Amino acid sequence: MMLINKPFFQFGLVVLTVLALPFFLRSGIMASEILIYGMVVAASNLLLGYTGLLSFGQGIFFGAGSYLAGIVLTRTGVPVGLMLPMAAVLGTVIATLVGGFSIRRQGVYFVMLTLAFSQLFYFLAYTFSDLTGGDNGLLDLPRPTLNGVQLVDPWSYYAYVGVCFVLVFAAMLMVTQSTFGRTLIAVRENEERAAAIGFPVRVFKIAAFAISGAVTAFAGALHAMLIGVAPLSSIEYHTSEIILVMTIIGGSSSLYASVLGASFYLLMADTLSSIWPRWLLLLGLMLVVVALFLQKGLWGLVEKVYALLTHSRVPPEVDPANLGTDTPAKGE
Repeated sequence: MMLINKPFFQFGLVVLTVLALPFFLRSGIMASEILIYGMVVAASNLLLGYTGLLSFGQGIFFGAGSYLAGIVLTRTGVPVGLMLPMAAVLGTVIATLVGGFSIRRQGVYFVMLTLAFSQLFYFLAYTFSDLTGGDNGLLDLPRPTLNGVQLVDPWSYYAYVGVCFVLVFAAMLMVTQSTFGRTLIAVRENEERAAAIGFPVRVFKIAAFAISGAVTAFAGALHAMLIGVAPLSSIEYHTSEIILVMTIIGGSSSLYASVLGASFYLLMADTLSSIWPRWLLLLGLMLVVVALFLQKGLWGLVEKVYALLTHSRVPPEVDPANLGTDTPAKGE
């Protein structure tokens, strides 16, 4: 394993990122969004990169966390410190249900099931407008309060998000480096062989969904407090699409790649949208370049540069489109 892919190095990069962003960005809101979506993409990476599951349902969990924050903070007296774990629990429950049904099928049928669930939850949120606010969403969400002081300033809230980000990333690193995480990779590489060895493949897939849902819903709640709104758009299919695009841009071979993917997408979207109204066209061209020449995403480029400088070996490239297919072992 290359040094830059080792857990302690990845964790060091995370801490360095949290400390460095205020020096490079003028907007505390943008900095917070990068960290929040970094968590979301890391959760997506657990499914795509480690388990080989291409899910279009991540927006469900993000929106669920956002709505729970809106309902709890505007209609009850529950503090933020309790609301965030509640969001994670809700994300776990929904992800377990969605994952439990979706993994009954494989390949394109699995993808279509997650997409169908995404549309289903969107229309549920739109229909029950008394609970979700409908098109307007839930407004005027307060930010957390520490020592009697509300974190109204964007940079003070960034510090709060930064602590959450570091803790979540540390937990994700422990998950991926554990026996559970290594088993997920075995399932990704060859599901039939993993089942033949005796691993309960279905249970591991559902567990990966549950963890991904918990982290994504947690981040959704943080995002709702950041912008002060729990919008209907947070649970629509487009949100799932953006999360997946960020995951592919960053790369699925490393957790820190999630931060790169989120940073690149958000910063490019912010810059290009201020230059040209049809900025999505330029972003689309960039995605084509990534798909054609950087199959391991931006992190793959980092690995190549590191290997060139240190004369070390670059890990073999893995096409995300082929994850989850049967890969023959050497000598077969």
